[in-house]
This record gives sequence, structure tokens and C-alpha cells, in this order.
Amino acid sequence: MPARPRRSLRRLLGSLALAALLALGPAPRLQAQDMAALVANSVRIDAGGRLIADGGVEVFYQGRTLRAARITYDRAGDRLAIEGPIVLVDGSDTILLASQADLAADLTQGVLTSARLVLNRELQMAANQIQRIGGRYTQLDNAVASSCRICDGAPPLWEIRARRVVHDQEERQIYFDHAQFRVSGLPIVYFPRLRMPDPTLDRSSGFLMPRVRTTSGLGTGVKLPYFQTLGPHRDLTITPYLSTKSGRTLELRYRQAFRTGTIELNGALSRDELLPGETRHYLTATGAFTLPRAFQLSFDGIIVSDPAYLLDYGLPAADRLTSRIEVSRTRRNEHISGRIIGIRSIRAGEVNSTLPTLITDMTYHRRFSGGPLGGEAGLQFQTHGHYRSSTLPFDTARDADTIADGRDVSRASLRLDWRRNWDLPLGMMASTLGEVTGDAYRIGQDATFGGDTTRVHAGAALELRWPWAKSGANGVGHVIEPVVQFVWARKGRERLPNEDSILVEFDEGNLFAINRYPGSDAIERGGRVNLGLTYTRVDPAGWTLSTAVGRVLRREDLGQFSTASGLDGRRSDWLAAAQLALPMGLGISQRVLVDSGFKLTKSETRLDLAGARYGLSGSYVFLGADPMEDRPADIAELAFDGSYKLTEAWTARAQARYDIEARRANRAGVGVQFRNECVSLDLSLSRRFTSSTSVKPTTDFGLSVDLVGFGAGTAAGPSRTCRRR
Repeated sequence: MPARPRRSLRRLLGSLALAALLALGPAPRLQAQDMAALVANSVRIDAGGRLIADGGVEVFYQGRTLRAARITYDRAGDRLAIEGPIVLVDGSDTILLASQADLAADLTQGVLTSARLVLNRELQMAANQIQRIGGRYTQLDNAVASSCRICDGAPPLWEIRARRVVHDQEERQIYFDHAQFRVSGLPIVYFPRLRMPDPTLDRSSGFLMPRVRTTSGLGTGVKLPYFQTLGPHRDLTITPYLSTKSGRTLELRYRQAFRTGTIELNGALSRDELLPGETRHYLTATGAFTLPRAFQLSFDGIIVSDPAYLLDYGLPAADRLTSRIEVSRTRRNEHISGRIIGIRSIRAGEVNSTLPTLITDMTYHRRFSGGPLGGEAGLQFQTHGHYRSSTLPFDTARDADTIADGRDVSRASLRLDWRRNWDLPLGMMASTLGEVTGDAYRIGQDATFGGDTTRVHAGAALELRWPWAKSGANGVGHVIEPVVQFVWARKGRERLPNEDSILVEFDEGNLFAINRYPGSDAIERGGRVNLGLTYTRVDPAGWTLSTAVGRVLRREDLGQFSTASGLDGRRSDWLAAAQLALPMGLGISQRVLVDSGFKLTKSETRLDLAGARYGLSGSYVFLGADPMEDRPADIAELAFDGSYKLTEAWTARAQARYDIEARRANRAGVGVQFRNECVSLDLSLSRRFTSSTSVKPTTDFGLSVDLVGFGAGTAAGPSRTCRRR
């Protein structure tokens, strides 16, 4: 039968597909899922009954696609003789390439010559001969495997050579017999037997890539994690960590997924020379669950054996350990939450028995709109309690914090707030605000404040805004908005301890607030005027400038704020803030507080720069000394964190924190990362300079290497470019 053009064949596609179906299997037994389709430039049946398809042949059968130059089907042997180039696509993750093949009619068994197996478009395995077995196994003899790009005349960056490789498509595992791991063609490690997950598998039991860590305290050590699946919803990771300075650590991580949530446990046991003869440990637990009626349950907890353990072993560190369990629900116009918090301090000089180590909170918050007064209103009911294990009703020299060592507090609060906006002539806007708060306190084991106390506080405000807007001929937009707010609040004093409102921030976010205290123990009192002016410039070229300046004027000084807050006296410090955003990825923000004599009280500067090849974040913070905020001396700190892409594959990083007042660095670090299509390497070096009675300065060196193509862990980077010879 003479060859026909593809367009002619398409006119007869139905008859050709039918001929192929009749050839590939007995028609009476064909089911819908077993039907095959064949497309080719020409199809003929020779005198021996063989079906021969030539030119651009494509076969579609049970999710498999076969492309070849020529296919000969022998009905008697139910075999396919295929001439290449051959491409066999089995599902979405497996591709076989070969020059010629002899396969069963269902494409599940047979031999492919001069073939390659590609998994998930990442891992390639090549051999002179590949066998397909039972539609499940693919066997390669004298094979080489790599996910690296192969350039002519040069070995891949890494490869695994093996006498035999078997890919189990059902279990998604790859088995190597007598395997050599090579780097740039040089043998590095020999494995008699080796099992690795294929790139499509998310979870599989086995060893993970080792990690190298070197510190001045523990010496050089190696971590070798072993991952163990415990069914489809649980797993356990066991990581031995041995270091040269007699460090012996066993790390554990357990994870479990439930129908409504997840839990994760992390912990470790250690013996080392830093604390000879002691077993050091830590344990953390986190979890989140969905409860009925849209409530959410979350919890996290931590215990640690000694103050320096987390820092010594490079774990996320804090000097006050917080454990929490919370149930909450947030809907439109409603928020409900209840939580229990446990706190343990490992900060030098702090005594846990005199700290509120057990805290309970419950909050119900509801917003309302409309009603007889119009506007928007809010109702909040809250309870709070904290407990100290000490029973002493007065302060002792153990902590000398002016707080009774055994003070226990319970509080219930009810607050109602309301706001309504009005449009006035000439584009002016007015707002009326008000709030009423009632508190009931029960204070125990305190010689000064002990007993039951109630408090009622009310405040009201009238706010006027007059925005001025202008558009320039070139499309530049300008908005200037002066704001004045008159606030009335009672100025009576109450005998209540202040534990949750000691640190007060004065910024553009609360410049026009009736109460600037962050907690409930203290309430801003007395009449005052809040003044502010904002300016915004929007340029069509893509950059924006926003500025704000403001101040608070009081009828009289009630002595309720500290000096460092910027709100003390009859006239507060001047607040000035600015933000600049440029289209090149540059953002600068500045916020300062200066007193009437232009002496700096607080300052915060932040710079963010993001480009195609670089990123930089820097900040400068200054806080003036204030004994009321437990800050006997000024604090000034400079910090930055940056990265630069040296090439498509190499990225350099650096970070540092510098204490300007102490004239020393707190922390510094550098690192470099290499990532391409087949390997990811991360090298880091950091130094912590701070010290205390329990923590010493340390240097930390880390090295990790991940091979792309095994498991679904590390993402591939940019492919290398082969150089022309």
C-alpha cells in the first residue's frame, strides 16, 4: 500500500484506527478503557498478516503514548517491533527514549535498546538496554543515573553508576545494585545496595542527606537523619548528631495529620563537654485543629533543660519560654478567643516564682453598624488573670522590680465604643467618637494594692479633617490633610497596679486614639488636643512619598507617661514619619520623636532594596534611657541582611547586628548558596558575640548538600550552559 500524506490519512482516520484496534486485540473483548488508537502517515497489512505503520507513528493506549518512525505488529506473537527514534510516555511522570524496541502489544513488557528513562523531567537514567516488566518495573543494566545536564565530552557534576537499576513504578522507588557515586567523574562512595525515592514521591522511609555543622563549643559534627513513615498520616525523623568535642545528640521529630488538624513534636537529648556529666534536652509541641462551629484550636509548648541549650545547638532561641493553648473564632463583626499561657524565664537575674508564670485570657468582641445613633459601635467583654507561685505580699531584693513578689490579679472588663462620620461643607469631614470602660479587679497577696477594686472610665472626642487634593498637569497627585482632634476624658486617679501597659509606643497609628495604652491596667486620662498633618505625593512614574507630623497638647500634666514614651508633660514630643517607595524596588521609612528642644527621644529608620540580582534590608533603632521602661541606658543598634546573585547559580548572603552604644557586634554571618538543575549546596558561617553567665560567644559553620531528582524535596535551579568547543 503506497504511503499517503498525513492530511489524506486524516480523512480516513476512522478506518485506520479501526484497523489498528482489530490488530491490537480481539474486538469482542475490548472495553472502553482498553481501546487503542493509532495514527501514522501510512498503514498497511502485509501478506503474513502483520500490520505495518510508517511515518510519524503515534499509538495511544491506557494512558500511554508511543511515538516512533515505524511500528510492525505481529498478531500471532502479540508483539510490537518498533524503530526509532522512540518516545514512550507512561503517565505524566515517566518517559522512555530509545533507538529501537521489542514490546508487548500493551506496551508493558519488552526490551528497549540504547535507551534513557526520564522521571518527572528531572532524573535521567541511561543504559544500552532497558527492560519493561509487567507494566510496573523498568530494569536497566550497566546504567548511569543523574539529574545534571550532560555536555559533550564532559562528565556530569554528579552521577550514580550501577550494575543494575530497577525502577518500581508502583512503589515509586529506585533500587541500585553495586552502585558508585561519582563527582565530576571521580568515584567518591561505593554502595553494594542503594534505595532512593523517585522524584514523584513525597514521603518514603530511608536516610536523608547528611548535614555538617561546626561550632567553637561542640566542634565539627555530622547529622544523619533517618525518615520513617508510620502509615499515610504519620512519620518520625530520627537524627543522630555526633561532634568531635564528645558531643552526642539524638534529635527526634514526630508529625501526625488528623482529619481536622495536625500536630508536630520536636525534641533532642544531648551529652557534651559544655556541661559535663549533664543530660541536656528540649521539647516543643505545636498543633492546630478545626473544631465544630468554625472554632480553631491551636497550641504550642516548649521545655528546655538549661538557658544555653537552644543557642548552643542552633535552635530558635528565646530567653522567656512561652507555652500556649487557645480556642478562637473570627467572623465578620465578631471575634471570640480564650487562651491559657505558661511562661518560664531563663533570662539571667529573673526569678520565676516572682513572675506571672500562668496567664488566662478570654475575649468577646462584637461590632455593630447603624442603630438609632448611626455610625459603628463595638462591644468587648474580656477577662484576665495571672498567677505567681510566690506567696510574699511585698517586693524583696531577689528581683527588686517594685512589684509584690506574690501578686495575683483577676480582672473582668466591659467596653463600649462608638464612632460616626459626618460630611461638612467645603470638603471637610467630622467624626464623633466615644468609649466607656468598666473594670473589676481582684488583687491578692499584695500589701499595697490588695483587695477588690472597680473602675469606670469614659472618653469622648470630636475630630475634624480637611483634605486638600490637587492633580498636576503631568499627572502627579498631591493630598494634604490637616487633622485636629479634641478629646475629653476624666482625670481622676485610681489605685491600680500597671503590669500590661508599661511600654507605650507613640506613632502615626495611635496619634488620634482616645487611649494609647496597649493594655487594660492603665487608661489615658485628662483633656487634650491631638494635632496632625499628612502629605502624600503620588507620581505616575511609579514612586510615592507619604509624610506625617503630629503632637499632643494637654490641659495639664497628670504624670501618667514616661519620658521615653514621648507623651510626658503638657506638650508631647514631636512625631515625624515618612515613607518613600520607588519603582526600582527601594523603600525607605523613618519615624522619630523629638522634644521641644529637638533632643532625640526615639528613632527608627528602615531601608529595603529589592532588585533582580540583589536584596538588602537595613534598620537603625535608637531608644533613649528610661528606668520606667527597665532601660537604664540608651540603646542604639544597626542591623542589615543582604543577598547578591553572583551568577544564575551562585548567591552570596551576609547579615550583621551592631550595638552602637556598646561599640561591638552582637551577631554577624556570611553564606553562599549554589543551586542548579541537579544539586543545591548551602555554606554558612556565623558568629554570636554576646555573652552572659550562661551563654558564651560562639562561631557556627554549616554545610548542607541536596541532590535534585530523588524525592520531592529540593526544587531545581537554573540549568547549566554547555560551552562550545
